[in-house]
Amino acid sequence: MSNKHSYVHPRDEIMQTMDRIYRYRMTTTSGGNLSIRDESGDIWITPARVDKGNLTRNDIIRVRSDGTVEGPHPPSSEFPFHKAIYDARPDVQAIVHAHPVALVAFSICQTVPNTRLFHQTHSVSGNVGFAPYACPGSKQLGSNIATSFTEGCDSVILENHGVVVGAESLARAFERFEAFEFAGKTLIKASKLGSVRYLSDAQLKQAADRSVDLPSFEPAIANQEERELRKQLCEFIRRGCRQRLLISTEGSFSARLGDDSFLITPTQQDRESLTIEDFVLVHQGSRESGKKASRAVMAHRAIYQQHPDVRAIVFAHPVNATAFSVTDSVFDTRTIPESYVFLRDVGRVPYGVPYQNDGQIANHISASSPAAILENDGVLVTGSSVLDAFDRLEVLEATSEAVINAASIGKVSAMSQKVIDELRSAFHLD
Repeated sequence: MSNKHSYVHPRDEIMQTMDRIYRYRMTTTSGGNLSIRDESGDIWITPARVDKGNLTRNDIIRVRSDGTVEGPHPPSSEFPFHKAIYDARPDVQAIVHAHPVALVAFSICQTVPNTRLFHQTHSVSGNVGFAPYACPGSKQLGSNIATSFTEGCDSVILENHGVVVGAESLARAFERFEAFEFAGKTLIKASKLGSVRYLSDAQLKQAADRSVDLPSFEPAIANQEERELRKQLCEFIRRGCRQRLLISTEGSFSARLGDDSFLITPTQQDRESLTIEDFVLVHQGSRESGKKASRAVMAHRAIYQQHPDVRAIVFAHPVNATAFSVTDSVFDTRTIPESYVFLRDVGRVPYGVPYQNDGQIANHISASSPAAILENDGVLVTGSSVLDAFDRLEVLEATSEAVINAASIGKVSAMSQKVIDELRSAFHLD
């Protein structure tokens, strides 16, 4: 992913990243710590015993390479293991340590989640490992963690503690942390549905090797419709990230402008930080000059070409719906009226179809089936507007979560065909 933070001061980058982690409920007020090693070798780190939900830039501590400390608080008590990782791995320039609930669950079971659920969790999480327990803040803990990083691990489960990830930048470390926790959450949800299906080396390679090389063009000045759609896409993607319907490293959202013209998310940019200027205009198979469209661009184009009524498309990875995508469990919308009315019949798309650039993906969408589960790749949702597509995405995830939760209560009772026929008549679904 591109790093938009290269000109941001370490104090601000740490503060902003911790705010995001806390807002996503991926750590607690007292838990977790972040650090950056700058070009001079100084380490900037979150302070000890300061509310993580209310950090200011002046709270961030600088530990100089000579060991002197600059700032109003002592550095995090976990500073020793940050230092040990940096000493062991010259390529690591930023570290995220936190206690997100899914990875903590794995840590207390002394297990490392398998990230082969889908290609992005596997590639972004990097090499995963496990470090034995030692007292927080101790030299032994630093040694245990540093050993895992020395062996080439990038994301490490800490026994009965949490997780530590390292990367070449804090932006990349956050993405790695988020993807690893996403894999953990999805595995926990999927285990309630049935056997989990993992990707083979060949399938991972198929996803990694996909590329799109569109010719470019110089667009005209944006009209009011385009400006409005850029604003809508920006706002709904940010909302989707904050509601955990989207993750920062994966997913695409587009909106139709004309018969063969649409706006789409760019590739390799943090979804939550997108601005209206970042979206890419695609017209007649060419992309806006100076920008790179999502690698799913040809799938979006095929759906628009085959379905004139579709005005917006989302490829996304909400945790509960993605749990269905990595199992063979059947997703049934006949749970409550809203689910059926909004989603109708949700199909299942075999793995790899969205990558083929042959238009087949459009055959899996119709007026009676506006959404689909993508095997080991999340979901596809279409709509008559940006709002309509986002609404359906919310309903799809809410329905998925309700069905998974229902498994802890009893057998799911689907609505009868008589009820379905009544809904189809009442809401003109024929």
